[in-house]
Amino acid sequence: MEKGQIIWLNGVSSSGKSSLTQELQKIFPVPYFCIGQDTFTDIIAPCESGYFNGIDGDSLWYMAVDAMYHTIRTYSDMGLNVIVDHVVLNQEDGKEQNLFNSCRDTLKNYPLTFVKVICSLEELKRREVSRGDRDIGNAEWQVKQGLYPLDGYDVVVDTNKMSLQECAQKIYKTFK
Repeated sequence: MEKGQIIWLNGVSSSGKSSLTQELQKIFPVPYFCIGQDTFTDIIAPCESGYFNGIDGDSLWYMAVDAMYHTIRTYSDMGLNVIVDHVVLNQEDGKEQNLFNSCRDTLKNYPLTFVKVICSLEELKRREVSRGDRDIGNAEWQVKQGLYPLDGYDVVVDTNKMSLQECAQKIYKTFK
């Protein structure tokens, strides 16, 4: 069975990944399933103390993201196309980068298009406030951390300088 295509959107919060996913789903002639980081990390049981059954919240987050990475591979193995909506940051402790590198190694023989989604800090701040469901300041903090990896993307789109439709077309053209 032919593996499904994987389009990996990496960008900070409010950069437009979810909206871009919807645009991509409209223009591709075949179905693309969205696998989003928030879906996986939001299903973690709330733990006010920072722990759940002796497991700290950060460890639970890494477990959820690792499960997401395995899900991406499973969808592709089933011949299903996937758009990944994710934020991979360049953090000092290196845990997030190590987890991501492990996933990328796992997917090295898969049809993966890696897309960096960028946007100006001013626009990120505006979007955070206008959406009303964001932690104000999170996008700025993520911009300061930086995206990981720094380079090696197949496509870079700027959702501040281009419309979502133009960004989606730029990505789509990499498949022709």
